[in-house]
Amino acid sequence: MRVAGLADTGAESPQESRLRVRLVLAGLPAPVTQYVLERDGRFVARLDLAWPEWKIAVEYDGLWHHDPDQFHRDRRRLNQLVGEDWIVLHLTAKRFKEDFPGFLAEVRRAIRFRAH
Repeated sequence: MRVAGLADTGAESPQESRLRVRLVLAGLPAPVTQYVLERDGRFVARLDLAWPEWKIAVEYDGLWHHDPDQFHRDRRRLNQLVGEDWIVLHLTAKRFKEDFPGFLAEVRRAIRFRAH
């Protein structure tokens, strides 16, 4: 039954789903998947995982983010998000595997910062 409560059809990759589930199992509030950020009715970005009430986003960066054109788009998008006062935390596959506790601590710090 607990597994059904963790289901969410919004994730666009298995790793995004795993990340969301691990965040929730760690005691964090469930983030919104594929959150669409708009300004003045215009599209700004779609975020992998977000807590819009705190303007915190988590982006899972898989291997395709290493492509130079994609890297360029990612950085432009990041600049737009920072300009909208969002905290954007990035998680790579390597860090997910080797240092999830460290990343989790960063997410918790961001939530504490924004929640107060």
